[in-house]
Amino acid sequence: MPEANREQAVVKEGKKSFTIAIDGPAAAGKGTLSRRIAAEYGFHHLDTGLTYRATAHALLKQGLPLDDEALAEKVALALDLSGLDREVLSSHEIGDAASRVAAMPAVRRALVVAQRRFAGKRPGTVLDGRDIGTVVCPDAPVKLYVTASPEVRARRRFDEILQRGGSADYAVVFDDVKRRDERDMGRADSPLKPAEDAHLLDTSEMSIEAAFQAARSLIDAALKTI
Repeated sequence: MPEANREQAVVKEGKKSFTIAIDGPAAAGKGTLSRRIAAEYGFHHLDTGLTYRATAHALLKQGLPLDDEALAEKVALALDLSGLDREVLSSHEIGDAASRVAAMPAVRRALVVAQRRFAGKRPGTVLDGRDIGTVVCPDAPVKLYVTASPEVRARRRFDEILQRGGSADYAVVFDDVKRRDERDMGRADSPLKPAEDAHLLDTSEMSIEAAFQAARSLIDAALKTI
């Protein structure tokens, strides 16, 4: 039996779900890495950023204001995590709106409850976002903080827009990345920062394969202790 499958068997026999918390700024590679890890171990995956994007999208679609916290909380509480469409929610407009909505404490509280409920799925879960290791799942046995320089992340986002047939100005994308970093890291409630016991993966000059292998070593070691 392959090593990964042996580890899965151990988790399936356990009493609790095995949670992997992955945090980091936009375009650092945490989403790609999270999906790869989830597929490798047969775990459920949740991009928690999509929950904020879905909330913002619902507000935009209904022509509702993005600065009404009570209204945004109501939308967040009604959100169906099984209906998150990555393609629909990946637009720049929704991403910027989501960053504004995510700064609202009431919205964060509502979505954290749903995210924690998801984290309990067996045999295991991979959650990626901005505050997974610090707020949502502080007891996760594996915590990763995936980052990269603003220049590299802006270039990745710029290339992604072009690959999808869109048009963009690198300088504008770079300014947007910096602005989102400041908003995410500077908010009073659940700011973006690595958990004290998180393992740092800087992907500025690291391939996704190298990042995956580094993460897998940490995960396999943790699985052997349960």
